Amino acid sequence: MADGASPVLDLLRQLIARRSLTPDDAGCCELIGERLKKLGFALEYIDAGGVTNLWATAGSGGPLMILAGHTDVVPTGPLEQWTSDPFQPQVRDGLLYGRGAADMKSGIAAMVCATERLMARRPLRGTLGYLITSDEEGVAQHGTRHVVEVLEARGVRPDYAIVGEASSNEKLGDRIVIGRRGSLNGILTVLGKQGHVAYPHKVENPIHRLAPALAELVGTAWDPGNAHFPPTSFQVSNIHAGTGANNVVPGECQVVFNFRYCTESTAASLRERVEATLQRHGLRYRLDWQLSGEPFLTRQGGLIAAAEAAIGAVTGLKPELFTGGGTSDARFISPWGAEVVEIGPINDSIHKINEHVRVADLEPLSAIYEKVLEQLL
Repeated sequence: MADGASPVLDLLRQLIARRSLTPDDAGCCELIGERLKKLGFALEYIDAGGVTNLWATAGSGGPLMILAGHTDVVPTGPLEQWTSDPFQPQVRDGLLYGRGAADMKSGIAAMVCATERLMARRPLRGTLGYLITSDEEGVAQHGTRHVVEVLEARGVRPDYAIVGEASSNEKLGDRIVIGRRGSLNGILTVLGKQGHVAYPHKVENPIHRLAPALAELVGTAWDPGNAHFPPTSFQVSNIHAGTGANNVVPGECQVVFNFRYCTESTAASLRERVEATLQRHGLRYRLDWQLSGEPFLTRQGGLIAAAEAAIGAVTGLKPELFTGGGTSDARFISPWGAEVVEIGPINDSIHKINEHVRVADLEPLSAIYEKVLEQLL
């Protein structure tokens, strides 16, 4: 297919050209809204905290299907390492390069074009909603989380949701994400007493005090995992202490850590076990917790079956049902009561220099979304 003959590619290029570094939408939602408004969608902006959130609906009655995504992208990294300007999309050797090409402006473009084709043929049998935010790659406090809270307070209850994150591994459609582990972050500050290294009896070295406790935390089996998730993982991402001088015992030692946890554990249980360990070792400390999202799992149901059938029809593949990877906005949609899956392009280049998407995958991805909508709406 020639470049200009692909509606998805055309829209994707327009989206990539908008420099939407998180949490700046840079006009992406306006572009998407203009396309949806022509189809009869009612548009509402549920903005908060400098974040753009588009909620657009068409049709009436149930079921309610949501197509969800984010327009914000991560920073580019060193521009000199890109082979072309990350906000001037270019096609080379069958790949479209640009920041957001895979994560996840291609998913949004494919969703919009799928909706246009379907609604040109027949009316919706139910309600279709778009939930598009510019706050997924950042702190994710004023984006999908906020919109869900507003809509839930209104009594809105979705039945199904597709998040257009880059979910495929090696071939388009070889994986469907049906769940994610929870993410719990901790910043631990162990308190000591600063002083000269030559007088250890006059100081309290927080690094020495921390070491046995940290070894225990690292070696703890937090849970065994289950059929859908691996065991919960505790990982230290940063340790900082010291004044810069080699003859001073520091007064504090800070450790940043993360739990990626499965449905066998809860955030509350992990917090309790960590703090019990620290207290058992007699540490003086401060501990700040930040919950990024609870784990979720979409059980086999109508949406997964529809997604499997659509992928099989378009690609001939039987997708793996996957729960790995990082977090996504599906973590806010799932507790809302919807069956949620993530379907999108190959994720190999996301967040990397020279992020790209296969041009040949764009129209098939849109066809997958269209077939899912056909079955459920």
